[in-house]
Amino acid sequence: MLIGELSQRTGVASRLLRYYEEQGLLVAGRGANGYRDYDEGAVLAVRQVRALLAAGLSTGVIREVLPCVRGERPEVELCVDVRAILGAELTAADERIEELGQRRAALAGLLVERVR
Repeated sequence: MLIGELSQRTGVASRLLRYYEEQGLLVAGRGANGYRDYDEGAVLAVRQVRALLAAGLSTGVIREVLPCVRGERPEVELCVDVRAILGAELTAADERIEELGQRRAALAGLLVERVR
């Protein structure tokens, strides 16, 4: 299928699909005319990438774990190193949450100071 059809079927802009390809998240063949040619599996791959992006993973991390992703939901098989990679991402997310909590408390404190 051409990039326009993949875009329609997934709801993802063609420009973003090309970016996914550049990042190694999506593979396209080339037709005789030089146009990108995606197989049926590309629809599932795009949906998996979108779900992993929604979970907060970077494209670099997604590239590492994508070979272990199954289904549209998606489910991640804990292949070699995937547990460590996702564990590190979870730890980083927890640290960002803690930092945001501290920032929120500081901002709330500034508002309380102003109201007085």
